[in-house]
Amino acid sequence: MKKVKVTLQPLVTNLNLPTVLKTAILPGDSIERLFIATQIGEIFYIGDGVIETFLDIRSQVLQLGVSTGGYDERGLIGLAFHPNFYNNGLFYLHYSVARTQGPSALPNSFKPNPCNPGTLNLTWANRESKYNHIDTVEEWILQSNGEPEKQRTLLNIRRPFLNHNGVNSLNFSPETGKLILTTGDGGAGYDPFNLSQNIMEIAGKIIEIDVDKNTFIDNPPVVTRFDELPEPIQETLRVIAKGVRNIPGISFQRFNNQYIKYVGNVGQDLVESIFTFTDYKSIPVTQIVQASFMKSELDEEGFINFGWRGWEGVFPTSIINRCSSNPAFDEKTIAYYDETVKTSTLHLQPLVSYFHEDPRPDKFGATALTGVQPYMGNEIPDLIGNIVFIDLARNEGSRPPIRGVLAYTGIRTDCKLNDFSVIEVDYDFGANSAFYVSLGANFDQTRLYLGVYGSENVADFNQGTVFEIVP
Repeated sequence: MKKVKVTLQPLVTNLNLPTVLKTAILPGDSIERLFIATQIGEIFYIGDGVIETFLDIRSQVLQLGVSTGGYDERGLIGLAFHPNFYNNGLFYLHYSVARTQGPSALPNSFKPNPCNPGTLNLTWANRESKYNHIDTVEEWILQSNGEPEKQRTLLNIRRPFLNHNGVNSLNFSPETGKLILTTGDGGAGYDPFNLSQNIMEIAGKIIEIDVDKNTFIDNPPVVTRFDELPEPIQETLRVIAKGVRNIPGISFQRFNNQYIKYVGNVGQDLVESIFTFTDYKSIPVTQIVQASFMKSELDEEGFINFGWRGWEGVFPTSIINRCSSNPAFDEKTIAYYDETVKTSTLHLQPLVSYFHEDPRPDKFGATALTGVQPYMGNEIPDLIGNIVFIDLARNEGSRPPIRGVLAYTGIRTDCKLNDFSVIEVDYDFGANSAFYVSLGANFDQTRLYLGVYGSENVADFNQGTVFEIVP
């Protein structure tokens, strides 16, 4: 693949950790502005070189990093503007609700033991008391006086653990006009309750929400499963995919009169993966609930399954037993052999897999996939029509300062694994670390935006910069 070099042009500095980067045109305005959501609960916009506060819900967002040493995966993690935002002022938020902290579903960190079947088939019991926090998905409106106001709550979701809540988790589909919610498997590593493969669980799914249907339910119950939802809410939901570990959003690329969908799945120990699909079968939640009630088998033929927890991208999900005398001989044991076999022909093959350890000189050791975006501009000719992605930080055992990674791959429709290439970045971060935490684009995907943070801890405030990626 061609070697590509780009420059980073700073747009705004001294931000808190930026989780979402996307553009919109404000009602009555004529400028496409970049909106930036931060993990702690702020939303800013930039236009004509001016930075303005759009919304501040920090008091409504769970306080982050208090009990975790500063690292956290909760907070304001989703922002999406209605396709008709310019006329109706509607936008949507996904965030972790203040003062909902619980003890978590398990008391200790989790790692399956294939020699102990009890660790392979855990059940999430006592869900109303054994959970970590509550996430909410809300509809807001920008009023005629320019003030945003909450309209209604679409979902309240109880989450088992701190991590794997998704990020950039709300995006509208240009195909259907529906709101797409991407949820992680709930966290703790290895998906201890196998929520991602259970079609009734909200965790570990890609969900389509018909926001144009008004459910008239002011305060939906806090739930973990689809069958716990009132029927009017069930009727607004369809499930697009399962087998998700953790997703940095979904992106769309118009190609040959159809839309290609790109989804990144963050890996466990071995590999990060990008999946792509065009056609898909969505299953109405009412149908899922009815099949369960009737104890009948649900038809999942043609349904998208990313394979987790049996598969981590191209690999069977493995436990690594470290060989201290020689890391080259670390033992890798298939954690969920039976599930790996069961889903071997059912799961979607990834477009790209890149590895946590990679000896090839032109590649890199990965940490976590944090963004995927098509590039349809012409200012960077070698990237035209290609897919750009970012990784949080190079995993090379190096001492600080840490650097994230920008890379790209091409379109491929033959279901074979694609190659990728690292993009050289011309920017001097000096002695500061640079974790690549978010990737965004404008309406027509001719401009790409990169969110960088100087620490991996959200509680280390004001260390964020948003760049435009330019030639």
